[in-house]
Amino acid sequence: MLGLAWVGTAAAQEATEPRAVAQLDAAAHRGAVVLMYHRFGEDSLPSTSVRLTQFEAHLDELTSGGYSVLPLAEILDAMQAGRALPDRTVAITIDDGARSVYTEAWPRLRARNLPFTIFVSSEPLDHGLPGYISWDQLREMRAGGGVTIGNHGHRHSHMVGLDAEQQRANIAKAAQRFREELGTEPDVFAYPYGEISAALRTAVEEAGFTAAFGQHSGAIGPMSDRFSLARFPINEAYGDMERFRLVANTLPLPVREVTPTDPFLRYASQNPPNFGFTVAGEVEDLRNLNCFARNGEPLLTRLDNRIELRLPEALPAGRARINCTLRAGDGRWRWFGTQFVVADQAVPAAPAADQPAPEFR
Repeated sequence: MLGLAWVGTAAAQEATEPRAVAQLDAAAHRGAVVLMYHRFGEDSLPSTSVRLTQFEAHLDELTSGGYSVLPLAEILDAMQAGRALPDRTVAITIDDGARSVYTEAWPRLRARNLPFTIFVSSEPLDHGLPGYISWDQLREMRAGGGVTIGNHGHRHSHMVGLDAEQQRANIAKAAQRFREELGTEPDVFAYPYGEISAALRTAVEEAGFTAAFGQHSGAIGPMSDRFSLARFPINEAYGDMERFRLVANTLPLPVREVTPTDPFLRYASQNPPNFGFTVAGEVEDLRNLNCFARNGEPLLTRLDNRIELRLPEALPAGRARINCTLRAGDGRWRWFGTQFVVADQAVPAAPAADQPAPEFR
């Protein structure tokens, strides 16, 4: 799920000279935080909206002098080229294209000269659905400067459940509509609902995108898989200033060899997943690493830099996250998160009343 996409294949690493490896270790500590919003001031939808007072406080924090808010493309280009980014680099992204992006977020971002990327599903715009921006408004925002557009699929669907042909068609249809309406195709993608599978990741990569984003928490760095990049979701419940400062100051936890390689759990035999990763490079004391899961605290085993987690029970159907954090000093944290997508059939049936539940091992 996460690999070494920005630093080459495993075979290439084996041939890397020691000096290059040392540079890689140093680069693994640099990174950026990508924030993800959806709606603004839509108080009836608190799970995907932030209050306007919260959003204004976020923007005041980002323009206080302690952060570098950069266009997403500039951050991705720097990581691809191995260039250093300023400390506390942040990118702002917005998903779905709700009308409040145009009426509330864009004026406030423009007034502060803050760039952002909006990931748009094209079907709501084609149908003129209420509550969404229009193609004219999207063109207006892009023409105003500082706004880049990303592909979010044509239909905002649970794409992991589609077959390969349907996945490719959904991506291609959106690209076609962007060409027709805007004259160009976006080169970045965001998975609807942040749901990723190995097959969908391959479809996105083969479509020619330069990077793709989920909705799992964490900072991104040079060792991140560029087709499974983390973002911190922001909403009313997770929009207070204490948490905002925490996530905006986060550092990447550089990892490789993540298992399982497919975060889409189709079958009961895959659930709970045997989750593990190797921390790459020199970081703080891994004995202080803490990991949390939706269904309880996992059993953590550390073998040098290899971390293995065993969950106490199967994950529930739907989306389930695991987050691992490590104190990095100066009040900051390293953060690595992942999101599994659990199909209904991946949830074991409850044991019969006269049979004991299977023992977890």
